[in-house]
Amino acid sequence: MATGALWLIGAGNMGGAMLRGWLASPGWARPVTVIDPHVAEVPNGVTLLRELPSGDEQPDILVLAIKPQQLGDVAPLFAAKAGAPRLLLSILAGVETTTLKNVVGADAIVRAMPNLPVSIGEGVTALYSSDADNGARSEAAGLVASLGLVEWVDDEKLFDAVTALSGCGPGFLFRFIEAMAQAGEALGLPAAQALRLATATVKGSALLAASSNEGPAVLADRVASPGGSTREGLNVLDRDEALKALMRATLLAAAERNAELAAAARSG
Repeated sequence: MATGALWLIGAGNMGGAMLRGWLASPGWARPVTVIDPHVAEVPNGVTLLRELPSGDEQPDILVLAIKPQQLGDVAPLFAAKAGAPRLLLSILAGVETTTLKNVVGADAIVRAMPNLPVSIGEGVTALYSSDADNGARSEAAGLVASLGLVEWVDDEKLFDAVTALSGCGPGFLFRFIEAMAQAGEALGLPAAQALRLATATVKGSALLAASSNEGPAVLADRVASPGGSTREGLNVLDRDEALKALMRATLLAAAERNAELAAAARSG
């Protein structure tokens, strides 16, 4: 494994999860510097700085894990430096590769969209690059491989859709678990028990779907006996495609917001 320095700018929920994944990877040998004015502490062996080092010092790999709105604060600091990182991995939602190139000017730029379950190694990370060669692509994928499923996206225009589906998706599923638990509570179950049942049901069903060769529509039909209680519930969800229409509207709203963030980053 290569040993060039890696700088992680931003070590909040997502950046911190990625950091823990790297350090837990067998054979990890890169020196890591976290640059974050707010994080309280970092794991042993990791250097913590409160601001970007002055001068022309550059890392081998730079990982941007700040909020998209903070890119403008970082841009002048990199503009003052000579040279550029060899590889930039950015998880900034809505910030396109051309904008990143103008800010950092790395030799190769890879956009990444991880989701929150990367914190337990069960996440999804989508990747896109327009200029990375096979070696850089392999290296970028290796940086996120320990965090869960890795998927390359061929067209950057699809990144808004990926962000809406897998990036924002955990938030939508958490809402579904909450709603399912509250529906069970409305039927008389104690609130805590209803939440445990709803959470375990979603977990087990997701694991089954992930391990099955059959699609979710087939699996749903396997649960639903003709004239049974599951079928009656599915009839409510399927009537006028209510659930599908709701999810289309939900993902569309998230994708449109992501496009707005991209436009703001280009103009800012």
